[in-house]
Amino acid sequence: MSPAPPAGAAGAVLSAVAWPYANGPRHIGHVAGFGVPSDVFSRWARMAGHDVLMVSGTDEHGTPILVQAEAEGVAPQELVDRNNRLIVEDLHALGLSYDLFTRTTTRNHHAVVQELFTVVHRNGYLVEQTSLGAVSPSTGRTLPDRFIEGTCPICGYGAARGDQCDNCGNQLDPVDLIDPRSRIDGEVPRFVESQHFFLDLPALAESLGEWLAGREASGAWRPNVLKFSKNLLDDVRPRAMTRDIDWGIPVPLDGWRDLPTKRLYVWFDAVVGYLSASVEWARRTGDPEAWRRWWAADAPGGPARSCYFMGKDNITFHAQIWPAELLAHDGLGSRGGEPGRFGQLALPTEVVSSEFLTMEGGKFSSSRGVVIYVRDVLARYQPDALRYYIAAAGPENQDADFTWEQFRRRTNDELVSTWGNLVNRTASMIAKNVGSIPSAGSLTAEDEALLGVVRGAFDVVGGLISSHRQKAAVAEAMRVAGEANRYLSEQAPWALKKTDPERMRTVLHVAAQAVVDVNTLLSPFLPHSAQAVHEALGGTGVFQPMPSIVEVTDLDDPSFGYPILTGDYSAAPPWAPRPVVPGTPVGPPSPIFTKLDDAIVEEELARLAGG
Repeated sequence: MSPAPPAGAAGAVLSAVAWPYANGPRHIGHVAGFGVPSDVFSRWARMAGHDVLMVSGTDEHGTPILVQAEAEGVAPQELVDRNNRLIVEDLHALGLSYDLFTRTTTRNHHAVVQELFTVVHRNGYLVEQTSLGAVSPSTGRTLPDRFIEGTCPICGYGAARGDQCDNCGNQLDPVDLIDPRSRIDGEVPRFVESQHFFLDLPALAESLGEWLAGREASGAWRPNVLKFSKNLLDDVRPRAMTRDIDWGIPVPLDGWRDLPTKRLYVWFDAVVGYLSASVEWARRTGDPEAWRRWWAADAPGGPARSCYFMGKDNITFHAQIWPAELLAHDGLGSRGGEPGRFGQLALPTEVVSSEFLTMEGGKFSSSRGVVIYVRDVLARYQPDALRYYIAAAGPENQDADFTWEQFRRRTNDELVSTWGNLVNRTASMIAKNVGSIPSAGSLTAEDEALLGVVRGAFDVVGGLISSHRQKAAVAEAMRVAGEANRYLSEQAPWALKKTDPERMRTVLHVAAQAVVDVNTLLSPFLPHSAQAVHEALGGTGVFQPMPSIVEVTDLDDPSFGYPILTGDYSAAPPWAPRPVVPGTPVGPPSPIFTKLDDAIVEEELARLAGG
């Protein structure tokens, strides 16, 4: 478990990572949206001196879990227990550096969610209304909004969901859809009256608008995310926050808490997870109040920078529902009110949403076998090969298509031929001709030029990562690696061994310095191989710390155990050039990256075709 930061330390950053739904292992489309981008940012922020808290967990409530559990003939808790462990293992193998990755079925999470619901209700922003809910005619089970599709009544899009239209961005109710149908079995749903609590979004619309205007003025949001979020304000209506379901968190109000088929809406519950995971992390560190550093609106020095990472299908819940819940809790809507025992909570600083990743031209679909699971990729390929592909070619600001041919090409032409080749040839020449990192003699203009390019890249690459432009950031770091390769080819140290050995040692010193610093630049993207590069140039100790899977007991229920992801990442190097030490022994290196045979493309496509 990562320790609490020292009192008075500066630069708090909350990395709030979307909660993967516990209905199965993750495919690469999932981690392209929430996983790799959040980890690259968090690793860089720690290296840059910020106090980072990176939290998430598995989202385990809601009707889809009930549907799947019933289909498999198991209890919902058994299903989510199994999938929680699978997801923890997937994210661990990918090297995602969570301070805490937990789950929504903990007693701590239930208590934090119920506290927020109670305060929002007390402040007057949860109103009781009769509504029409969709029910499956064959099972009698309530259908969640997202499990109903039909034609949008506003723009005519034929695959609108019951909660919103992805084409025009408008909020919808299932009953609004033209020709609604269940995504589970194609049935036409039956609509019945039911009592529920609705979040009074109209009473919060002005405050939401002011918050979004502030986000627009900051210039920090991706334009597509900001535009979508502002469009949500065009049709603000109350949103149901309870459901007719028996799997979820009980409604914490008299007359409701004992009702067996009334539970909190999974999307009220899941977004509170960012706060509840922070609280759980603090409790596990032994300082139960440590979470406030990342959440208090009146924190010394101002609120922490909070960045929420997700795919674009979750923008509504992070740019409208969650900020509305926080505003309502803080009493900052038109009805006024006072915060609860958590105090005034800070709103998100940035909603960092990626677009969709398709696969070989088609949409990911586990049910149709159009899927590549993270665990399957990592069973056959290096984790940094996948991380690099996502960083360099992922859906950062537009939809992107994963192809096995492009995966092979980027691995071979960029990781192996550019970066891996630079490391290998530098370490090999040092090992063969000197045996240790040599001292430098007088530096030439060419030497100074390369070292200047490398030093200058820290500001450029760091600035790009900070502004969530990771594709440009990794491209710049690889460009610098290419410059170092060009320098070696032009200086030809192998030809200097007999004619000018002192110059050879200087060139190898400069090359070693470039490799060490480019390794730092690339390490947020490639943390696994960064360790191997560190050791190839004679480094010792941990270079980029990795997360650990730790078995824990629920803080409030000793009978309930589960795995968490956590780690101490304080050993990560600073985001700055680090002088090499002459005399450091360097032995013959092993290849850092595995070159992929052309045959893997046909093999993977055949595997995909076979389901």
